[in-house]
Amino acid sequence: MIKKIILSLLFFPLFTCAQNLSSSDSLKIINVLEKQKIAWNNNDIDEFMNGYFNSEKLVFSGQSGPVYGWKSTKERYLTKYNSKELMGNLKFDINKILLVKRGVVILLGKFYLKREIGDSSGFFTLVFKKVKGKWYIISDHTS
Repeated sequence: MIKKIILSLLFFPLFTCAQNLSSSDSLKIINVLEKQKIAWNNNDIDEFMNGYFNSEKLVFSGQSGPVYGWKSTKERYLTKYNSKELMGNLKFDINKILLVKRGVVILLGKFYLKREIGDSSGFFTLVFKKVKGKWYIISDHTS
């Protein structure tokens, strides 16, 4: 019984904060992903990368392990998806957006790549941070 009370007290602030994300911020975060989807489908990695925080603290974690830094993440995309055939057509579903603390959000979703060479899909967890009024991805875990 005490264990349940302690656990509920530990997680109560997370769930309380999650209810306080403004609709304006939610729309701005979703807009980041929409712009990335359009850029991806236009085979434009440069524009796609605008959704990520341009910092050496950015981390992308995928099948091959973590990649650190904006430039390294961009190079990863340019190497792995170097043609329209490999990039395909991106769609995604957003499953949940959770406010961790003011200016920090976790977004859970699923992606779908429609490609002639074979479709691909998986899940992603993104950590967004609000910097100077704009939302950026600071951590991307895609599998």
